Amino acid sequence: MEKGKVISIEDRIPKLKKIRKRKTNRRLIFLLSLFFILVGCVLYFLSPLSHVKSVEVEGNRYLSKAQIAKLSNINKNQSIWKVDTAQIAANIKENPEIKSAEVVPVFPNSIKITVSEHNKMAYLLKGKHFYPILENGEILDGLESGEIPVFAPVLIDFKEGKALNRLLEELVKLPEEIQNLVSEIHYKPTKMDPYHIIMYMNDGFEVSATSETLSEKMVHYPSIANQLDPKVKGIIDLEVGSFFKAYQPPEQKEGKEED
Repeated sequence: MEKGKVISIEDRIPKLKKIRKRKTNRRLIFLLSLFFILVGCVLYFLSPLSHVKSVEVEGNRYLSKAQIAKLSNINKNQSIWKVDTAQIAANIKENPEIKSAEVVPVFPNSIKITVSEHNKMAYLLKGKHFYPILENGEILDGLESGEIPVFAPVLIDFKEGKALNRLLEELVKLPEEIQNLVSEIHYKPTKMDPYHIIMYMNDGFEVSATSETLSEKMVHYPSIANQLDPKVKGIIDLEVGSFFKAYQPPEQKEGKEED
């Protein structure tokens, strides 16, 4: 039986030295790297490199990014790590249109703001001004001259009170895709129905309904409209059942007036 090769101590010593040297070099490189990283962090925190350079805004729909950044009242002369995120969120939520706000620092020098806004259910027309109405029922100040209502219907001939409140209760229940189909809602009360309304849709149809059953009836609007000839406009009555009456052609109207 062959015996294993015997290695002398003299042969082993150089190899052990190399191994130890490698370990020492690795440890030294690690310590030097750690040292420079710590120095870099200290310089970053103490220098203007960590100061707020930009503000990113997400989740906004109605308010502009510039408006929300202004509401935040962020001090750009301080480090992003010293920013009071809770206070900034509180500043933003002072605006009645904001439902929630989250503020987080983003390396190396940005602040990220994520907001959630109250939906605007409608715009109340009073005089020549449009007043946004939020989903919580709060009526905001009128739009500035030249601003156009977007993402919600315009309410015409309504006043603050039961009829307006009832309509808003029903609008909130409607799916957003149906809300977006409505262009204008006119208040047209009758002796039989103090909540009667006429709605003008973005697809050209007119809907006669009552605020009391609006959410229940309007969910069927897309399927009703899809069954109609898009070239023949008219009134879709949803007060009791649901039926369609086409607009009378102009020539027929003129003929009746001559009679």
